[in-house]
Amino acid sequence: MPVEKMNLVQAINACLAQEMERDPNILLMGEDVGVDGGVFRVTDGLQAKFGPERVVDSPLAESGIAGTAIGMAAYGMRPVIEMQFDGFAYFALHQLVLHAAKMRNRTRGRITVPLVVRAPFGGGIRALELHCEPIEISFINTPGIKVVCPSNPYDAKGLLASALQEKDPVLFLEPKRLYRAFKDDVPTERFTVPIGEAKIAREGKDVTIISYGAMTRTCLNTADNIKSEIDCEVVDLRTLSPLDEKTILDSAKKTGRVVVVHEAPKSGGFGGELAALIAEKALMNLQAPIQRVTAPDVPVPLAKLEEFYIPDEFRISRAIRNAMHF
Repeated sequence: MPVEKMNLVQAINACLAQEMERDPNILLMGEDVGVDGGVFRVTDGLQAKFGPERVVDSPLAESGIAGTAIGMAAYGMRPVIEMQFDGFAYFALHQLVLHAAKMRNRTRGRITVPLVVRAPFGGGIRALELHCEPIEISFINTPGIKVVCPSNPYDAKGLLASALQEKDPVLFLEPKRLYRAFKDDVPTERFTVPIGEAKIAREGKDVTIISYGAMTRTCLNTADNIKSEIDCEVVDLRTLSPLDEKTILDSAKKTGRVVVVHEAPKSGGFGGELAALIAEKALMNLQAPIQRVTAPDVPVPLAKLEEFYIPDEFRISRAIRNAMHF
């Protein structure tokens, strides 16, 4: 299969174009996604290619975008809506959590909502207040919505193609810090990456690091920089719900030491759920307490303090050493 060097933006754009060509029921909708191609230019050129009826510039109303898309999906369309920034998704929480996620159960399977919600995710770009909110836990805790968060262009294209075949809503979190950070070899032809399968991004034997999205890249860099001292295995979750328990537990049992890393605050964060899972099902294999490296329990700060908020290599390596030398 031929490949091309793509960054995250290019991979997502290529997937959307291929899927829209394949399925005429797919349409894009959101604030500035058409003429401007979105704030991050992820949908650039798609309105010119598919027309304003399939790439729709919406009003500035996230609840209205989501509610309209739910109705479209229930009647046979496959809408892909963009929350312009992650924090704006809270305006659509009512529609997505109380309606999109519950429609299949509410109608006993008669109505499904094949909706994809794209959201630029996480910090690292020195944005304004409410533009870098860690929203994942609100949706992971909602049965009926699948939550996907790729860490590289290859997975982004394959996972998005899979999301556009789902019968139920998918929240597709796009790490905005990685949009143009690097390029990978990505097949130019259509392919899929299964939703619900984690990936061993780096093999190791001493400590397991579990993460997702942009933090996976930081964890990989940390593992490479500490490799002469400690051999780390990095698990890239890729899908947060449904969770690939087997890959997580197999790695935890293999190394006996676990570090969980994410950008959201510690209290109530997804790291607590991962730690509980490992403690319940692999406790006797552990040789040290599970370490969590997270943001502090404070509001997401503005640009000057962002580097102190987001976990970095120093904090991750310190947690790795704590686990190793317990």
